[in-house]
Amino acid sequence: MAKILMVVSAADRLTLADGTTHPTGYWAEEVAVSHRALREAGFDVDIATPGGAQPTVDAISLDERGGVDESAATEFRTYLDSLADELAKPLALADVAADDYDAVYVPGGHGPMEDLAHDADLGRILIAHDRAGKVVAALCHGPAGILSASGASGESRDTGAGFAFAGRRLTVFSDEEERQGGLGEAVPYFVESRLRDLGAIVETGPAWASKVVADGNLVTGQNPQSSADTARRVVELLKERAVA
Repeated sequence: MAKILMVVSAADRLTLADGTTHPTGYWAEEVAVSHRALREAGFDVDIATPGGAQPTVDAISLDERGGVDESAATEFRTYLDSLADELAKPLALADVAADDYDAVYVPGGHGPMEDLAHDADLGRILIAHDRAGKVVAALCHGPAGILSASGASGESRDTGAGFAFAGRRLTVFSDEEERQGGLGEAVPYFVESRLRDLGAIVETGPAWASKVVADGNLVTGQNPQSSADTARRVVELLKERAVA
């Protein structure tokens, strides 16, 4: 069976455009629903973070502030509690060998904007997986982590030079959604706009509706509502490859 690396942000604060910070972390639904779907499909899933630091769940992803009702929050919390040992001692990205995994999966929350977007080890893993044609998946704000894939040439991400996913079709938490229900103009950058500037072909659907874009080995989901569908597409793709 396939082995999947789930890369979770370890950031618990996001530095805003004005230099202040805002509490953040990973989004509960995106980790819980995705992880459960991958495990239930029979895949091994390892969790990794920058430095092997224990990740923090964004508190608003477990209550009405994040549009999550009590029953859903209980469901997500219960599943995350079942992963307590794995979340307490994740792998360190620096120690991960890309060859050991068939897929990498990056859930969101605003946390990836703070750490994964600039993490050289994640960039190394993403580039290696893409070059090998292995599955690369990211969800909601998770595609901020794709910004780390600046290419072997090492040119600046700010110019788009060397960006490994330029020209690729993907989706991401849209600028519209960020303005409607995210942090709005307070964010240090809009992930959709940044990916477009770097040459990605961004396709977004209606706000808060599930949308998944698959471009070969690259699978992306737009928002928390896309969690199950994104994981399902990854499962389908890995199973297709297993019988090919």
